[in-house]
Amino acid sequence: MGGSRRLSQAIAEGDGISVIVHVADADAARAEEARGAEGLALRVPVARVREATGLPILDRSGGTPEDAHAAGADAWLLVVERYRDEEGLLEELHARAAALGLDCVVDVRDDEELRLALERIDPEIIMLSPREADEGETPVDRVLELLPDVPAGKLAIAELPTTTREEVAALERAGFDAVLVGVGSAADLVGAAPPQV
Repeated sequence: MGGSRRLSQAIAEGDGISVIVHVADADAARAEEARGAEGLALRVPVARVREATGLPILDRSGGTPEDAHAAGADAWLLVVERYRDEEGLLEELHARAAALGLDCVVDVRDDEELRLALERIDPEIIMLSPREADEGETPVDRVLELLPDVPAGKLAIAELPTTTREEVAALERAGFDAVLVGVGSAADLVGAAPPQV
């Protein structure tokens, strides 16, 4: 069952910025853990990933908190864009995730969604998405632009489809707690050598 490994704890306690990597199967989960990832993300429920790793798993499949919990996830992604106009639904979903022991990662793409999330559910973990980047604006620039509006004491995750070690260093200097990367290797993004296993 999910909720035993806290994503919030993993990214708050790590030295420097934490790297969370999307994985597609149990082998990839084991490999990224060995390379220094501090969390994993799944777009679809994958059998045996939970047994393959001790890292916290973020479910971003679009299902319910109950689906995430049943799949063995430790955190669930709540996308404000999907539920912002549904009266009381953001609050209900956030409460359901918390009741199941899941960390609720709240995805926002602009200042308005961030304000709405803070007013309505006051999340602990906020993921800044570059989905609304302006013409010519890079994903890194977009998330850096949103960061100053995240209150102190909240955990901030930057979502980037691809990134470099230099961009990760810039995110860390700006104050991000973690970066969620679409694909790739945590070893390419963390500053120190990966642990030996």
